[in-house]
Amino acid sequence: MENIPKNAGRFIDVSHPVEDGMRTYPGLPGPSISEYLSREKSRRNYAPGTEFHIGKIEMVANTGTYLDAPFHRYAGGADIAEISLSRLADLPGVVVRAFGRAERAIGLETFDGVDLAGRAVLIHSGWSRHWNTDAYFEGHPYLTEAAAARLADGDAALVGIDSLNVDAIDGGTRPAHSLLLARGIPIVEHLTGLEALPAAGFRFFAVPAKMRGIGSFPVRAFALL
Repeated sequence: MENIPKNAGRFIDVSHPVEDGMRTYPGLPGPSISEYLSREKSRRNYAPGTEFHIGKIEMVANTGTYLDAPFHRYAGGADIAEISLSRLADLPGVVVRAFGRAERAIGLETFDGVDLAGRAVLIHSGWSRHWNTDAYFEGHPYLTEAAAARLADGDAALVGIDSLNVDAIDGGTRPAHSLLLARGIPIVEHLTGLEALPAAGFRFFAVPAKMRGIGSFPVRAFALL
């Protein structure tokens, strides 16, 4: 059994599991998770009673709860491997509540009075309740350009949201991605469970594998209370 230190803090997982065939984004294929080497076949390589499983996964980078690096938007931007851990781990976090609204657009007034500088700013829209349904892909909450500019000008360390995209996807423009990633601010999309977090007073982590030449990758996002 895992030996957990008695003084360990409370961990809150705010990411979706990656599952075979799941849908994350309209038009993108779901991951294919299979077996490369079965336990049965592995036995021939080891001593009696010893066996291993080696899995195989094929997926697009934008799968599950994932992080966007500047390279996702800009050819000269930092890729996933180049983002400093100081932007991804042990960040002071704040949750901005933006659920139960009549309008999809999350405006700059939502962030009035919020200390943004150096923080992981997590936007709780409540949209993750639609995960794994067709409703998740229709009419999601998103940031206005003015709201994204406030986050960028406020020196947020990272911006996350529990919906399909920080931008509206009805047209071809992506102002929130453009503004935030131009400032080197990573974006985490498809968060979940933000209702379990306090407004502040926690540390946030969203660290992907150190992938070169790619602009997005899944993360195990979590908060430490």
